[in-house]
Amino acid sequence: MQSSFLLPIEFDLGATFLMAMTGVWAASRRGYDAVGAFSMAFVAGVGGGLLRDSVFLSLPPVIMHDPRYLAAVLAAVLAGGVTHRLAQRFDKLMAYVDALAIGVYAVVGTDKALANQVAPIGAVLVGMCNAVGGGMLRDILTREVPLMFKPGQLYALAAFAGCILFLVLQSGYHVPVQDAAWIAIAATLLLRVLAIRFNWTTRPFSYWDEWVRRRRSGS
Repeated sequence: MQSSFLLPIEFDLGATFLMAMTGVWAASRRGYDAVGAFSMAFVAGVGGGLLRDSVFLSLPPVIMHDPRYLAAVLAAVLAGGVTHRLAQRFDKLMAYVDALAIGVYAVVGTDKALANQVAPIGAVLVGMCNAVGGGMLRDILTREVPLMFKPGQLYALAAFAGCILFLVLQSGYHVPVQDAAWIAIAATLLLRVLAIRFNWTTRPFSYWDEWVRRRRSGS
């Protein structure tokens, strides 16, 4: 069954390009060669889609039958090589580019899961994996703790919010799918950017145990 996602494919390809470029920047910081940069771009750009299609939806990954995705990755390698010094100079640039990409992937993954008759809660999980999968693989391969695993600026939560908002708008309020997609993408991007700008962070899991103990001792 074809997805009902109505955004132009160029937007999805743009997200692939942006996420792949973050992979190139990560490779440049580690001093990888051209092969390493391409590998990182490929993993970051299409890693979430590979998880979504092959693992959760049992579909042929789009990278295997649409050459435009590979072209987007190759373009990201060239663009990332030209701009890697800019990314190193502006520390938050990579985070902002990543924020834009996860907003698109969250909606695309959720919508494609719904179109393939996945239950709503499962569709949200697929959307989150689509959104954060590439970045997680990128961080693991560069020996970094993935952003979604450590206390930080609402990374996985921003993707989760976008998935939920898209699901509620389309299924609950019957907003046209394209309008719901744009609203959810914008909300995810805005939440992530505001979290970066104002340093809204989550707490370590151990913090809550300490908080409960303080409350009990205080009572």
